Amino acid sequence: MNLKPLLFTLALLALPPLGTLAGLGDGPLRIIDLALLYVMLALGLNIVVGYAGLLDLGYVAFYALGAYLFALLASPQLSESFEAVAARFPGGLHLPLWGVIPAAALLAALAGLLLGAPTLRLRGDYLAIVTLGFGEIIRVFMNNLDHPLNITNGPRGIGQIDGIRVPGLGALAPTTQYYYLFLLLVALTVLLCHRMENSRIGRAWMAIREDETAAKAMGIHVRDMKLLAFAMGASFGGVSGAMFAAFQGFVSPESFSLQESVSIVAMVVLGGIGHIPGVVLGALLLAALPEALRYLAGPLQQLTDGRLDAAILRQLLIALAMIVVMLLKPRGLWPTPEGGRR
Repeated sequence: MNLKPLLFTLALLALPPLGTLAGLGDGPLRIIDLALLYVMLALGLNIVVGYAGLLDLGYVAFYALGAYLFALLASPQLSESFEAVAARFPGGLHLPLWGVIPAAALLAALAGLLLGAPTLRLRGDYLAIVTLGFGEIIRVFMNNLDHPLNITNGPRGIGQIDGIRVPGLGALAPTTQYYYLFLLLVALTVLLCHRMENSRIGRAWMAIREDETAAKAMGIHVRDMKLLAFAMGASFGGVSGAMFAAFQGFVSPESFSLQESVSIVAMVVLGGIGHIPGVVLGALLLAALPEALRYLAGPLQQLTDGRLDAAILRQLLIALAMIVVMLLKPRGLWPTPEGGRR
């Protein structure tokens, strides 16, 4: 009997109590919570980029849609902006999380279909440019949708968003509740991605990635498979966005910039395109690395008498680390094993 999966699961479940016993506080656990959100995002993007071979640089748009949907449905924003809503819901809608998660997944999937439908004939750089524009359109749209009707509150963002209270875990600290909820969602995402990878749909995506013309000749409906890849990948982004809004309690357009999209793509590439364990590893490393480098950036800033900003220095160190890794491991830190199913 292989005990490794059981021991690994027990270690993940015991992580919050061990942190409390060590007196580390909520800081490290909040970093892990955010890293788990990025794992979900990277796994969703891996469906589009890793399985179907469609370069998507606007994936953060689906993240934003999920976040803003949860913010509108779980805050007083709509009641403060619309008298009709205030008459029926004086304090705001405040829908439960379990009702918003399917809505966020559905909205993001529909947005993925809208993005995928007009781009079916595009490949490579052209597809990347179109998806990049889509991501920027969504961000600008959220930034300017405060007049004539104030829906998103513009650049000021939406606050007072309801947090998450997981049934049965009410006695635990909020960050611990988020940890167990995000861990459950990551486990479900990994399971779904693994099942899709080994299904007929997953094999069809990989055939399209390797040679679209040959896939058509084998009878694969390339159009439908591409749309399904966009929709499935986007749905994971929508759920992650809803979790982000609940976790932060505040959303604004600055949280969904082009840099976020580039970071998510870098997680997939750095870990290993198309390989679930590699994508998880890449997401965890790139999500936690900026926080870990705080301890290195501080002394380096002191050596330069404060002439270098610590945040810029951290970004420089991250970029250098990524360059070194990609030079030494061009297929990623944990690529698909050689000799496996192509």
